[in-house]
Amino acid sequence: MSSSSNLETRSLLDELSSFEKGGFFDLGHPLLNRIAESFVKAAGIGAIQAVSREAYFTAIEGLDSGGGDVSSELSGAKKRRFPDLRGETNRKSLEAMVKNTGKESLQWGLAAGVYSGLTYGLKEARGSHDWKNSAVAGAITGMALALTSEDSSHEQIVQCAITGAAISTAANLLTGIF
Repeated sequence: MSSSSNLETRSLLDELSSFEKGGFFDLGHPLLNRIAESFVKAAGIGAIQAVSREAYFTAIEGLDSGGGDVSSELSGAKKRRFPDLRGETNRKSLEAMVKNTGKESLQWGLAAGVYSGLTYGLKEARGSHDWKNSAVAGAITGMALALTSEDSSHEQIVQCAITGAAISTAANLLTGIF
């Protein structure tokens, strides 16, 4: 069987599983490869999440204005929408969505890249991967994420560092149990 026919019969699942073996990037160093791959994957997830959230709020807004009975919990959630979007189909609204989607993608990518790079670097430096590496990487990633928010206070930065460390440590300790 020739390689060209093999490529034609490969499924999407085959293509996606091949990324685990070779990865998206070859930047010459495993640390750089890991950071870049984590950044790109998480940025894509962040973009999808931002756009789907906007679609959800647009749909809820349409139900609300159409006389539908929308609970107060959903109506109160509109405050978290992209600030410059007004549900219009004009150029300003589209530009605001693209800008805010890009910002959210960057935040997700930053968090994944920082965390992945730190866990890899700490593993190489200390010679082992344990809960201590996870706690440090989670705390620094939490701080970096808090610093990207628009109104980051000292308390918010500390809270995000503690939350990041706790989630990362718990994930590390639960690895292999489930």
